[in-house]
Amino acid sequence: MSIVHGRLAVVVVNYASARLLERNLVVVEREARAVDEEASVIVVDNFAGAAERQAAAAVAQTHGWTLIASETNTGFGGGVNLGVARALADGATDVLVINPDAHIDRASLARLAAVTESSRTTLASPVITDSDGRTWFAGIDLLLDDGTMRARRKRRADDQRPYEPWLSGACLWITREVWELSGGFDDAYFLYWEDVDFSRRVVSAGGTLALVEDARAVHDEGGTQRDEPGLSRAKSEGYYFYNIRNRMLYAVRHLDEETVHRWRRSIPRTAREVILRGGRRQLLHSAAPLRAYLRGVREARRIARAAGTDQKEMTWS
Repeated sequence: MSIVHGRLAVVVVNYASARLLERNLVVVEREARAVDEEASVIVVDNFAGAAERQAAAAVAQTHGWTLIASETNTGFGGGVNLGVARALADGATDVLVINPDAHIDRASLARLAAVTESSRTTLASPVITDSDGRTWFAGIDLLLDDGTMRARRKRRADDQRPYEPWLSGACLWITREVWELSGGFDDAYFLYWEDVDFSRRVVSAGGTLALVEDARAVHDEGGTQRDEPGLSRAKSEGYYFYNIRNRMLYAVRHLDEETVHRWRRSIPRTAREVILRGGRRQLLHSAAPLRAYLRGVREARRIARAAGTDQKEMTWS
C-alpha cells in the first residue's frame, strides 16, 4: 500500500511528553510506513526544561526521527509551522499532523490519503475517539451568532443559525497544496482555536474540509491536558485561559464589527461554560480554574477593545 501522489511525513508537536512519543508515535510511524514505506517522522520539541529536552532527544535518536529542538515554547500552531515547513522542504507532499497522545491505524491513513488524492485542496480529518471508544471528535460547528460550539450531529435542517465547520488539529491530513493555499497556522493563538482558524482560512482560500467518517484515530486527551489525576474532568489552567482568550482573538481576526461586539458582551458567560467543562468539583480543590477565568476574561476584553480602537482609527483615516 502506498500513497499515489508522493511522500508522507508525520509531524508531532511535543511539550514535556517524551513518554507519550514512546507509546504512541512508535505506533503511528509503523502504520504510516505501511501506507508509505518512505514516510518520515518529525518531532518539534517545544522547550520545557533540560531534562524533558534530553528525554525527547533520546527517543528521537533511538527511532531515527528528525528532532526540531525549539529554544522556546512556540505553542501548538508555531510548532506545526516549524514541522510542516521542514517536511515540505525535505520533499513531503502530504503531512499527517497528530498529537503525541494520539495514534491511528494504517487503514484509516489510507482512507485519508484517498480522499485528499482525489482533491488536493482538501483538508481531512478522521473521526477521533478516546481510549475507551467514546467519540471525542466527529465534526464541530462554530456558531457565528454567539461563538459557542455545537456537535455536527446536532445540526437540524430547520436551524437558521449561521455556522462554520472546523476540523480538530489533534489529527489532520494536510497536503502541500492546502498548506500553500492557507499559509499555515496562525501562531498568535499559541494553544487552542488555531485549528478553527486554520479550517476557516482553508475554506476562505478555496479549499474544502472533509471529515472522513470511516477513518478513526484514538486520542487520550488526559495525557497532556488533565490538571489533577483525581479530578477526571479537570483541565489545565492553560486550557481554560487560551480557550477563553482565543475565542475573542478569532472574532477580531475574522468577523464583522457587529458580531465582535456581540461576542464581547457574552465573554463572561462563555468563559464560565469553558471552566465548567472540567466539572464543578474541581473548584473545591484548586484556584487554577478561577485564576484562568479572570485572566482569560481580562485578556479577551483587551483584545476586543484593541480591535475596536483599530476600527475607529481606520474609520477616521
